[in-house]
Amino acid sequence: MPQPRKLHDEYFLKAKAEGYLARSAYKLLEINERTPVVLLGDAVLDLGCAPGSWVQVASEIAGSKGVVVGIDLKEPDPRAAQRGRATVKLAVGDAFEAEPASLLAHLARARSEELSDGTRFDSVLSDMAPNTSGHGDDFLSSRLCRRVLDLVPRVLRPGGHLCMKILEGADYADVLRETGRLFVKAQGFKPRASRDVSREMFIIGRSYCGREAVRSTHRKSGPPAPVEGWGGSGS
Repeated sequence: MPQPRKLHDEYFLKAKAEGYLARSAYKLLEINERTPVVLLGDAVLDLGCAPGSWVQVASEIAGSKGVVVGIDLKEPDPRAAQRGRATVKLAVGDAFEAEPASLLAHLARARSEELSDGTRFDSVLSDMAPNTSGHGDDFLSSRLCRRVLDLVPRVLRPGGHLCMKILEGADYADVLRETGRLFVKAQGFKPRASRDVSREMFIIGRSYCGREAVRSTHRKSGPPAPVEGWGGSGS
């Protein structure tokens, strides 16, 4: 018989005690300790950022010279911008419907610079999950990840890093390979803070190869289909 899900486990209680907006903060902290995807001074794009725990962690790591731009369909918690020393910009909207230039414009304004062809993020984060139903959730999750991969060439600098959540399933290995075509190294990792019963994994892409890699590995199947609903899990 499956074990019941524990809503208030040690990471939930720890997040509440330490001022993080969700237990998911500890997932990014562990990922970054094991394989750094956010560094001091980085410009970070957080897709599906609500309620904002990954924004908090990224702001702490990036420090006073860093910038964190977060976007979600839901209103992020304003407290996300109050932790850490990075400049934080929070937006409500669909990251895949918004023009990439509008995301980069947040970065340019935070740096008091003109938006240019060289304006790019150092890392892209995604803790997004589809609105789950229990049937085909892994396919919806893989579609989200492929949409993130389609966005990467427009917003991430060569040499930059990626961390995105995916639900293990039939497409997991394919999405990992597709990530590996764009980055020098791609690997999967499940943090200790992930619940034992959860199928979530995180795909980490290290050192983006640049637009030439995209041209040489373009998928014949074309762009992925839209996913109905998504948001930062905060779980």
